[in-house]
Amino acid sequence: SGFSTALSQTPSISSISSEGREDLQVNQLETQIWIKPDIQKTDVDFSEILNAIQEIAKDVNIFFDELEGVNSPSKDDDSLLHHGNLTSTSDDASRLEVVGEEVSDKNKINGLYFRDGKCRIDYILVYRKSNPQTEKREVFERNIRAEGLQMEKESSLANSDIIFVKLHAPWEVLGKYAELMNVRMPFRRKIYYLHRRYKFMNRIEKQISRFRGWLPRKPMKLDKETLPDLEENDCYTAPFSQQRIHHFIIHNKDTFFNNATRSRIVHHILQRVKYEEGKNKIGLNRLLSNGSYEAAFPLHEGSYRSKNSIKTHGAENHRHLLYECWASWGVWYKYQPLDLVRRYFGEKIGLYFAWLGWYTGMLFPAAFIGLFVFLYGVTTLNHCQVSKEVCQATDIIMCPICDKYCPFMRLSDSCIYAKVTHLFDNGATVFFAVFMAVWATVFLEFWKRRRAVIAYDWDLIDWEEEEEEIRPQFEAKYSKKERMNPISGKPEPYQAFADKCSRLIVSASGIFFMICVVIAAVFGIVIYRVVTVSTFAAFKWALIRNNSQVATTGTAVCINFCIIMLLNVVTSETLIISFTEQPRTESEWENSFTLKMFLFQFVNLNSSTFYIAFFLGRFTGHPGAYLRLINRWRLEECHPSGCLIDLCMQMGIIMVLKQTWNNFMELGYPLIQNWWTRRKLRQEYGTQGKTSFPQWEKDYNLQPMNAYGLFDEYLEMILQFGFTTIFVAAFPLAPLLALLNNIIEIRLDAYKFVTQWRRPLASRAKDIGIWYGILEGIGILSVITNAFVIAVTSDFIPRLVYAYKYGPCAGQGEAGQKCMVGYVNASLSVFLVSDFENRSEPTSNGSEFSGSPLKYCRYRDYRDPPHSPVPYGYTLQFWHVLAARLAFIIVFEHLVFCIKHLISYLIPDLPKDLRDRMRREKYLIQEMMYEAELERLQKERKERKKNGKSYHNEWP
Repeated sequence: SGFSTALSQTPSISSISSEGREDLQVNQLETQIWIKPDIQKTDVDFSEILNAIQEIAKDVNIFFDELEGVNSPSKDDDSLLHHGNLTSTSDDASRLEVVGEEVSDKNKINGLYFRDGKCRIDYILVYRKSNPQTEKREVFERNIRAEGLQMEKESSLANSDIIFVKLHAPWEVLGKYAELMNVRMPFRRKIYYLHRRYKFMNRIEKQISRFRGWLPRKPMKLDKETLPDLEENDCYTAPFSQQRIHHFIIHNKDTFFNNATRSRIVHHILQRVKYEEGKNKIGLNRLLSNGSYEAAFPLHEGSYRSKNSIKTHGAENHRHLLYECWASWGVWYKYQPLDLVRRYFGEKIGLYFAWLGWYTGMLFPAAFIGLFVFLYGVTTLNHCQVSKEVCQATDIIMCPICDKYCPFMRLSDSCIYAKVTHLFDNGATVFFAVFMAVWATVFLEFWKRRRAVIAYDWDLIDWEEEEEEIRPQFEAKYSKKERMNPISGKPEPYQAFADKCSRLIVSASGIFFMICVVIAAVFGIVIYRVVTVSTFAAFKWALIRNNSQVATTGTAVCINFCIIMLLNVVTSETLIISFTEQPRTESEWENSFTLKMFLFQFVNLNSSTFYIAFFLGRFTGHPGAYLRLINRWRLEECHPSGCLIDLCMQMGIIMVLKQTWNNFMELGYPLIQNWWTRRKLRQEYGTQGKTSFPQWEKDYNLQPMNAYGLFDEYLEMILQFGFTTIFVAAFPLAPLLALLNNIIEIRLDAYKFVTQWRRPLASRAKDIGIWYGILEGIGILSVITNAFVIAVTSDFIPRLVYAYKYGPCAGQGEAGQKCMVGYVNASLSVFLVSDFENRSEPTSNGSEFSGSPLKYCRYRDYRDPPHSPVPYGYTLQFWHVLAARLAFIIVFEHLVFCIKHLISYLIPDLPKDLRDRMRREKYLIQEMMYEAELERLQKERKERKKNGKSYHNEWP
């Protein structure tokens, strides 16, 4: 036949010289010309012959690659090294057509391809020639080429000691490992269908659409013409298979696998390539940890800026599109292009931004209700009987709030603080606390539904994490003792149960010690408040002297914030160093580290807030018998208008300062570092130097992503979620502040990922991991804390008891403002000034109020007068209030928990339409695969009949 004749004319492998080998590799067209005359004389399919010839040429290429890997000199020398010259051309350029030359030159100039302009760079490795780990790199790179990856080296333009290793995965390698990794790829377009609608529903939809015609055309939606058509979102997907490659939609093999998938496949290969003899001497991570390579990262897709407008000329690349449609401040009010984020950065980062966007959207109703509660307090301020009585109580003289230097004061002097307290502590506070507890549950339940939709759209429903590699630290520690892995059946290092328990105890002890350090810091803040209030009371400035307690609280909060940030930095590093546990895999290490770091940071951030909410002013004793710290300092009392104003100041200042500081550290610090790097390059190479750098060098000069991935981003938002829900009854504006911060946070994080950080490796994830469990725990804790804030910190319960039991409306079942007449006087007890202790007796005798020394002063408590049979004993009203507080806590918690569980039960995790879509998709995929297989079998049957070969009882 013609095909055998062509094979007989093909020279043997052993007789091919180096020049002939190149001709065989490059000029496959000539080989096709050799056999074309014979082909015309036969009935053999031309496409089958070409495929066979290509397979032969591929085998020859593989053979010579192996020979080159064995016989070639060290690849760490200059044999593969090109000194940076972005305008040089390839020796094979003369073989290309004019259009091909233009595309190739453009590819070479943008720094995303090899020097030939054809092979796209999928991954970058960076090392220094002065690094002594040369032998390990040689073996590693030789094994990389043996895996089929193509490699090219280039020295840095800024530093000749720095070498960039450019890696490219050909189609054969991508197909092989995509099948091994079960990468899902599109194979058939989705068929959308509409549910059957009733006539009544159609009428309602028509009315709604008519009403929408008067509204703006969805200003929050992104322009569909700007966004690319992401084909994989409109197609059914299946794990890639080379045997069934004809099922998949392949328009262009170079773009079938997107850049993120290509980089993930290359990284998967690099993690399994050996660099030294030995079963544990494997993987890129170990080479990065021992310094053989300085950095490893995938490339950004060009510049994020363009001289041309995206509206007129379109986006230069996906990075430019993300910057214009996502990271730019001009689109702060628009939805995020999550599908594009997922395509560029991977599912794990895409899920983070999806969760952050969902959390921000759910904050809108919470912020609106919180603002309504605050405005309700503003509108009812003039009708509040309690604040009226405080402002008009010029004849009530309050006892000093500190020893010696604090003077007597009129109750009316705290009029402003009483009004401010009413803004946050009013009749709508209890409703808002219940609403926020329910909101936290609704947020988590609807996030599960939203995550299910995202997982379906992103093909994460059936995705399972592959068997993770063992951490190098775990292998190094327990390599002497092994046992069989029940899943893989291979021997692996084993950690004894006793050793695991002992390390867990030591690690928990370290966390406990750090928490004790935080408690000691809070104790120091308490001493500062106790000492400073007396100092400010004797201050020479009248403004500070008259507002000594507010000045003490404000300065204490600022100092507390500084201590919080300092402990976050110092103790976080200490925890990392003293982390004695040895988890087996990276995910186990990440979960353990996340839980411990969150526990510490949560206690560090909220410990002082818990003190102010539940301990400040609760255990001070009474005048004449004050409780003292170390028998020296008198414990701090609440302001005459209550302790809620201190809690509001604590939460407001901490929340604003912490969010401002976090935003600066997230964006400002990388901006300063990158600016300094650009400045040094500008000084050395002039203003045009940076623009001529290739993309890999520009990315190398960017900041690497945090070593702990998205830990810092999640931690910041989870702590904010706790601050928003746990003490929201005391500070209804917390959701509004969180909303404003998150609107900025989304764009800050987007800007940071697109412009300031190297492109992170795209990785997959099904959900937000352990953070969801932490969110559920915070939701439960928020119910308990809000119940205690309303019952203990605020005056809601004492007012309620007075209205129904002791006020003018006692026994009438009413609790309006008219029923609160006389409440202030009933909540204050009388103290005989002569009963003061010597060290507590004030320097002034109060003669400035009535012209004669004071005999009595008032203080906040429910105690008997000094001349009663039991002086300063608790009154019956005190016990009524205490019982009401305990009853309220029990009823509030049980009621809210019942509502939370009912909502969790009523809201399914999967939307009904999504469940139907999944079932229909499964059915359609089975039908499509059956039809495709049936079509293939029928085609084979026809070919057999055509060739004269037939078999009996064939199917179909």
